[in-house]
Amino acid sequence: MALFCLCDLGHIEELRLALKFKEEQVLARVSEYINSTYSKHYAQGGIQATEFINAAGYGEGFCLGNIIKYAQRFGKKGITVAEKEKDLFKIIHYAVILLHELEQKNKKF
Repeated sequence: MALFCLCDLGHIEELRLALKFKEEQVLARVSEYINSTYSKHYAQGGIQATEFINAAGYGEGFCLGNIIKYAQRFGKKGITVAEKEKDLFKIIHYAVILLHELEQKNKKF
């Protein structure tokens, strides 16, 4: 069961929804993966390469390119479940970065 909130006129209602694909557990594992990447990235003075790319205005294409790359190689580079999951986690991570970029451009975040 997952906990979702609906906001209506300043009031928050909590609903319990039955998720059929274990989304809550999957998203927790995705979050763990994303958190683990921050200690693995090459950074120049604490700034990730992705930040430079985004600041230069190429973030959307960079993220989409990486999403396509990892989707295309899914199941080809690794055959174990863990190796396949890593490609899927990377796709999701670049999608999250892309969502952030879009929100930043639209000042929604």
